Amino acid sequence: MTTSPFGKVITAMVTPMTPDGAVDRAGVDAVVEHLVATGHDGVVVNGTTGESPTLSAAESIDVVRRVKETAGGRLKVTAGVGSNNHAHAKEMADRATDAGADGLLVVSPYYNKPPQAGLLAHTRALADAARLPIMLYDIPGRTATPFAVETLLALAEHPRIVAVKDAKGDLWASSQVMAATDLLWYSGADEANLAHLAQGAHGIVSVVGHVTGRENAELVAAVEAGDLPRAREIHHRLIPVTNAIMGTSQGAIMAKAALVELGIIKYPTVRLPYTEGPGEHLEILRKGMAASGIGGRA
Repeated sequence: MTTSPFGKVITAMVTPMTPDGAVDRAGVDAVVEHLVATGHDGVVVNGTTGESPTLSAAESIDVVRRVKETAGGRLKVTAGVGSNNHAHAKEMADRATDAGADGLLVVSPYYNKPPQAGLLAHTRALADAARLPIMLYDIPGRTATPFAVETLLALAEHPRIVAVKDAKGDLWASSQVMAATDLLWYSGADEANLAHLAQGAHGIVSVVGHVTGRENAELVAAVEAGDLPRAREIHHRLIPVTNAIMGTSQGAIMAKAALVELGIIKYPTVRLPYTEGPGEHLEILRKGMAASGIGGRA
């Protein structure tokens, strides 16, 4: 059986915050315990859903260290270290490694829109210097720069580049790379979880998984067992909550609101430029969770 340094059932974790905007360290602990209890074997910190653009470097590393200590070996901890500043990405990779991360998440550089040659050189250089396995993060809807098929094929030759979190929305491109390489593939978009798993993905890096961890674990297990009817049933059942969290506002905003609904964290606080959702979004969330069988606060 193929093993992974990242896990299979993974959630891209929010960074809980207190009403004054500080990182809520008790909230971090609570989310980690919740993820462990709901079927996860991995977690990504300091990703998009962790509001990484608004965290300082010191805060990001403190979150990695805190999650690692709280998880106590029960979860693989992957740290988001990508940047559009090559030197900063390298520095963050070193610091996250020293803080105890098990793997690194490297997103394509955002805003500066490098050509594929630059993307290839940037990522290779990061991998050359890294001490941990790397999961690439392909999300051109946020970065404007996709990892082209040819770029992924070239990067797959690097011994420390071992996985891809795919939020590109191009299943055919994914198929081509999976067929030609040993890269571990992860669905990075909840609406595509079943499609990616059915064509050979190793696992899921979810946002909705904050509240659907058990269901995500069941989905992965069903596909691995060849039970596609069961997998479809789970996938269809999660449509309302997935739409509520991913289709209403931003995933980080709605995932925090959902964790408050479950009583896992105290505050739905997000940092600007995010703002907490209005009441009508909360109502959509509650209805979506109920329709998918996800319970509210006890």
